[in-house]
Amino acid sequence: MEWKKEYLDLVLVPCGLLLVFGYHLFLLYRTTRSPEKTVIGFEDYCRRAWVNKMMQVDVGSRSAAFTVISSNISAATFMASTSLALTSLIGTLVGSSSNSQLLIGRFIYGDTSSSTNSIKFISILACFLLAFGAFIQCARSFVHATFLISMPQAVVPEEYVEGAVIMGSLFWVIGLRAIYFASTLLLWVFGPIPMFVWSICMVMMLHILDQNKNPLHDFQQLNGLNPSMKITEEAPVVTAIEHRDRSHGKGSRYPGTQRG
Repeated sequence: MEWKKEYLDLVLVPCGLLLVFGYHLFLLYRTTRSPEKTVIGFEDYCRRAWVNKMMQVDVGSRSAAFTVISSNISAATFMASTSLALTSLIGTLVGSSSNSQLLIGRFIYGDTSSSTNSIKFISILACFLLAFGAFIQCARSFVHATFLISMPQAVVPEEYVEGAVIMGSLFWVIGLRAIYFASTLLLWVFGPIPMFVWSICMVMMLHILDQNKNPLHDFQQLNGLNPSMKITEEAPVVTAIEHRDRSHGKGSRYPGTQRG
C-alpha cells in the first residue's frame, strides 16, 4: 500500500483533538473534585468571598462593585465582538476558498482537497460561534448581577448574586476555551503537522497555567472597620490622629507604637 500525504490528516488531526479534549476532561474532573488546586476553582472561591463582602455593604456604598462588574461586562462585550468579526472573516474565506486553493496546495503537506478545506473552515467557524454565544451569556449574567446588587430597599439573597457572578465567570471560561480550540483548528489550515505540534504545546502551557499554588484565604473583616464605611474614608482619619499626637509630643494612641 502506497503512502499518501492525505493519510497524515487521518492520523495527526484526531490525535491532536483527542489530546486537547482529554486534557479538558481531566481539568473538568480536577475542578469538580479538587477545585482548590485549579485556577478556575480558586477564582470562583475568591468571587464568592467578594460577593459575600459586597453584600454586607450598604447599597449606596457599592460603587466599587459596579466598577468591577462593568469592567467584566466590557471585556465580555469586546471578546464577543472579536469572535463575531472573526466569524465573518472565516465566512468570507469559505466563500473565496477556490481562489486560494492553488496557494494552499503548494505549501501544505497534507490533504488539500476542497472537502477537507470546507471541514476545516466550518470547524473554526463553529468554535468562534460558540465563543460568541458564551461571551454574550457572560455579559448577560453580569448585567443581571448588577441589577441584583443595585436593588434598593430590599433584602436580596446572597445566593442570587453569587449564582449570577459564578455563571458569568463560567461562560467566560467556556468562551476562552472555544477560542483555544479555534486556534488549534486554525493551524490545521496550514497542515496537520503544525496543528499537532500546537496541540502539544497548548496542552503543556495550559497545564501550567491552570494549576493553582496559592492557599485559600479566609478574607476576614478588618478589625474595627464598619462594613458600611468606605476604607478610603477611614485611612485619612487615622493618619490625622497620629500626626496630631506626634506634634504634641505624645505617643501614638494605638498600642505597640511608641515615640522614639
